Amino acid sequence: MPLANRELHWTFGNYEYRPGNRPLMMGIVNITPDSFSDGGQFFDPEQAVAQGLRLVDEGADILDIGGESTRPGAVPVPLDEELRRVIPVIRRLAAQTQVPISIDTYKPEVAQQALDSGARIVNDISGLRADTDMANVCAKSPCGVICMHMQGTPQTMQQNPTYTNVVDELMTFFEERLETLERVGIPRERVVLDPGIGFGKTAQHNLEILSSIERLHELNRPILIGHSRKRFLQKILGEKLDERAYGTVGVSIALAQQHVDILRVHDIAGNRDAITAWGAIATTP
Repeated sequence: MPLANRELHWTFGNYEYRPGNRPLMMGIVNITPDSFSDGGQFFDPEQAVAQGLRLVDEGADILDIGGESTRPGAVPVPLDEELRRVIPVIRRLAAQTQVPISIDTYKPEVAQQALDSGARIVNDISGLRADTDMANVCAKSPCGVICMHMQGTPQTMQQNPTYTNVVDELMTFFEERLETLERVGIPRERVVLDPGIGFGKTAQHNLEILSSIERLHELNRPILIGHSRKRFLQKILGEKLDERAYGTVGVSIALAQQHVDILRVHDIAGNRDAITAWGAIATTP
């Protein structure tokens, strides 16, 4: 099934995205010792920079740099430590690639210093709610903004996530966020929406969201999904963490069929190749 010709765009600075024949691929670089999937692998700045450039070589359209694990139960990282982890890596990557860099943080000071160092996107798991200064930082910058939904905090979000209707509640949340952000000076043309797979959701909630992307498209903003290697895949597949790569690719293809705009994944090459092959078949008359 060919991708829909939707009339929307995402603009920040001199960057503009319009829906195409495949989703954009956002490559994950976690500069942490304790992330759920790749914690410790790229904690060294040299390794983190090398991984970022490797993902670009594999076809990443965006790099997402994070210095604090937000897995369930994760311990918050002090501001100075998060800055120490991410700023040197962002500065070096920005000097070596034209691919837009995203900073994955809910701390305004980290976002500001990341933008000053070459990042062009702020990816906030709290939907710019954890600290009111975050909206001010983003409003003063031409940066792109990724607004995510999360029920609770990383410390509490998986204790007992409850919804009357998870998709309806997401729609209400995003409508409020778009209106609020626009009032403080962040036009919706700069905003991408992320329903927060695994952030205060059960496996069933995640599946309901992933099968209801059409509803989220009613908000007329690009949709980002971060499903890579997440725990709900273990419940579907009955496999341990290091065996979920194929499950991630399967979900990526299902999301491409539903016209998701951005996929946030650890493995760019495998997901990109699978979607490219699917797209070649889906768009052949």
